[in-house]
Amino acid sequence: MDLKTLTYAVVGASFVLYIGIAFWSRARSTGDFYVAGKHVHPVANGMATAADWMSAASFISMAGLIAFLGYGGSVYLMGWTGGYVLLALLLAPYLRKYGRFTVPEFIGDRYYSNAARTVAVICLIFISFTYVAGQMRGVGIVFSRFLEVPLNLGLVIGMGIVFIYAVLGGMKGITYTQVAQYCVLIFAYTVPAVFIALQLTGNPVPQLGLGSELKGEGVYLLDKLDAIVTDLGFRAYTEGSKSKTDVFAITLALMVGTAGLPHVIVRFFTVPRVADARRSAGWALLFIAILYTTAPAVGAMARYNLINTLQPGEIGSAQGNLEYAQRPAWFRTWEETGLLAFDDHNGDGRIQYYDDTNPDFRETAKSYGWQGNELGVDRDIMVLANPEIARLPNWVIALVAAGGIAAALSTAAGLLLVISASFSHDLLKSIIAPGITDKQELAAGRIAAAVAILLAGYLGWNPPGFVAQVVAFAFGLAAASLFPAILMGIFSKRVNKQGAIAGMLTGLTFTFMYIIVYKGVFFEPLRENIAANWLFGISPEGIGVVGMVLNFAVAWAVSMMTEEPPEEVQELVEFIRVPRGAAAAVDSH
Repeated sequence: MDLKTLTYAVVGASFVLYIGIAFWSRARSTGDFYVAGKHVHPVANGMATAADWMSAASFISMAGLIAFLGYGGSVYLMGWTGGYVLLALLLAPYLRKYGRFTVPEFIGDRYYSNAARTVAVICLIFISFTYVAGQMRGVGIVFSRFLEVPLNLGLVIGMGIVFIYAVLGGMKGITYTQVAQYCVLIFAYTVPAVFIALQLTGNPVPQLGLGSELKGEGVYLLDKLDAIVTDLGFRAYTEGSKSKTDVFAITLALMVGTAGLPHVIVRFFTVPRVADARRSAGWALLFIAILYTTAPAVGAMARYNLINTLQPGEIGSAQGNLEYAQRPAWFRTWEETGLLAFDDHNGDGRIQYYDDTNPDFRETAKSYGWQGNELGVDRDIMVLANPEIARLPNWVIALVAAGGIAAALSTAAGLLLVISASFSHDLLKSIIAPGITDKQELAAGRIAAAVAILLAGYLGWNPPGFVAQVVAFAFGLAAASLFPAILMGIFSKRVNKQGAIAGMLTGLTFTFMYIIVYKGVFFEPLRENIAANWLFGISPEGIGVVGMVLNFAVAWAVSMMTEEPPEEVQELVEFIRVPRGAAAAVDSH
């Protein structure tokens, strides 16, 4: 069976599975729609949480970042996994003890203010739509390459699938669909990694293969990779490219951003007991670790395979570069997507791939007859293209396509449900029309989800950056806005509504504007020497840390200058924080 037919079969079978689960677990009440009736087992919830959180950025883009950044890509590994430790220790059990539906609902009640709830909804929408843009782009990339359909059509198909199980099943449908999606994505990620690790090093465990010798060469994989990338003018693979300040800022922003992501937090409202919230976080960490410990090996092996394919001979020799006319089939198909591009600067018909921005390498490149880098490689294709580059069987390539779609759709569904709940529950039911019935609220939630899906499709068609970069911005926004408000709401009786509102607006506005200035299209002069203009040397991906500090400082200062929260609010904080009878006090509030 050819690759296209096999891919249609595998992806189609996964879609049938997801839709079948959605019909089986369709929501019949607002409790089902928002928090799956609070009856999800911790293991299932941990698996669903892992799928919800391991988005297209984790599956498609993270190893691509590591492939090109090398050691510098470790900030994503440390930040995204470390955030779950914060979530498990500082937020999850307390929010589950509180026992409501959404993050804005907690903030609205804790800060005794509909204005605070509305600000939280605004923060949530900024975060979620920024995040969902990356997921829909991931869907488009997979569809356009493996199913050979236009990007826009791929987005429409993905939107349709999400529409069915998110709108019909709500959180209940999404939860059990995400369990299936986790199984698909983790199998799709690890199987090719095992094949390629065996192929290159003879070791079937990718994590060990990364530190092993290459078969028949007597040299370690990372040493060989360092040698070939530096011979092409690139920075050594095992060296970092960012300053210590920026590494610290990005890692911390990703950590606290993870703990503040609303679509992740809401997963801990779905378990039966407070203790189960902590267990769910533990299971989620285990399930996430399977992929995250594999990603460095996938990234390194993908970079090695790519360069070896393009440089079959001695670097700099007349026959060292691959002839464009002899490019393999995978090269041709990725060219058709526009994510791989060749421009023959010197007209020799061969592909020169090197770092032409490195001033120390330019003279060496000229001595080879090279006149500029001729290959453009989108980082997001590395995981998807790697099995093809390594010439793995078609069924493995088809499996990777299904895994990439599962990763993107699982997170997109969780985000869209959070957006839906923010409108139907936090705005409509709680502020605008509190007298509506449960049935009317459920209908409003489904309509809001449908509208959110349409907006998400547009963002997938016209995203503000490549997948992992967009997602990093969402984590920064979460770190600067929601995380401080939630943390202070749990652990401080003194922070009041005025402080919380001022802090959230300050953190969100500062972080959003910084990202727009340095990543948008309006401030070109600042980007002429971009790193020199960064505040404290911190890149836009890490600026959420500064936004978070501003949020804490403003919230605390304003709270100290205004009246204390009411007595009943302080008692609520005491109830949430002190674990007296916590396991039994499931729905007492």
